[in-house]
Amino acid sequence: MKSQLILASSSPRRAELLQQLGLRFGVLRVEVDEVPAPGQSPADYARAIALAKAQAGAAQIGAVPGLPVLAADTDVAIDGEILGKPRDAEDALRMLLRLADRSHQVFSAVAVMSAVGIDVKLSITQVHFGAITRAQAIDYWNSGEPAGKAGAYAIQGYAARWVRAIEGSYSGVVGLPLFETARLLERHGVQLPAVVITAADEKLAGTAAGALA
Repeated sequence: MKSQLILASSSPRRAELLQQLGLRFGVLRVEVDEVPAPGQSPADYARAIALAKAQAGAAQIGAVPGLPVLAADTDVAIDGEILGKPRDAEDALRMLLRLADRSHQVFSAVAVMSAVGIDVKLSITQVHFGAITRAQAIDYWNSGEPAGKAGAYAIQGYAARWVRAIEGSYSGVVGLPLFETARLLERHGVQLPAVVITAADEKLAGTAAGALA
């Protein structure tokens, strides 16, 4: 079956989230300059990077005209400072211990570019962390999970044990705010299925039906 859009991201997390919408898509790896401008707010930075990634993806698909290009950017910020991805173990420990026992914000922007034009939406989520000891942070770094992650953590992984509460979009914290993504794609002519049935769903339904028989 033909793709409905292009995902301008090599992130497996974003691909998994997009699959939850039941869409068929191709994947492009894009590279953009991800250095915040002086004084740039986390919200403006997330929007700008998502837009830059969508434009970079669109520039690569001359052979596949007509397909919308979707891109996203997710950033962790505390006290108005974008934490970025950890450079090394000490940088990751600094981030994690700064987030410990505090609330921070996750800015997740999604952009879509097509013949309709280019649009961007932003999701802002408050994440409340509990206590993290230095020893726990070291063990977490040694697991390999924080490397390459904004704020040095993955909410869908081991770090979930420190998340006391969130206010906003869980999928946005993972890397792609699905509510905003669905609305944007519909605006750009991408039809979303009403219900997504997977092989696992069918197997579970069959098991339940057998148990009730």
